[in-house]
Amino acid sequence: MSATLRERLIALIEPLTGRLGYELVDLEHSAGRGSAVVRLYIDRAQGVGIEDCERVSREVSALLDVEDPIPTAYTLEVSSPGFDRVLRTPEHFARFVGARVFVELRAAREGRRRYTGTLLGADESGVELEVDGMRVAVPYEEMAKARLAG
Repeated sequence: MSATLRERLIALIEPLTGRLGYELVDLEHSAGRGSAVVRLYIDRAQGVGIEDCERVSREVSALLDVEDPIPTAYTLEVSSPGFDRVLRTPEHFARFVGARVFVELRAAREGRRRYTGTLLGADESGVELEVDGMRVAVPYEEMAKARLAG
């Protein structure tokens, strides 16, 4: 999925999930022959159950039917983020300071692209990790992906 379509979908869906009392943790799109899958990961403080996923699915389906942002047929799936949840926003990182995280960079830094360590801090510009006893600062724009690590 192009970054533009993903960004457009997030911008469209995130306000709705927020009004419903959920956080949109991540959005994935995978195209197939003649159809695609749009997968949403939602969360809230009390946790997410099947009823929550069904509610968000109904509301998001109605929104996507009206807005029609996806050019092909698709299946919508809504799920909880799981134990290895994606970290996408500065708020996600701030919430999990002290946790073990995995960060993959867009481009290697000193020959290394992947870091797993303790999240020491997060602000609007990036995060600081402790990896193998060393402090590593990673700006958000350098990250390809990040998630909680077991």
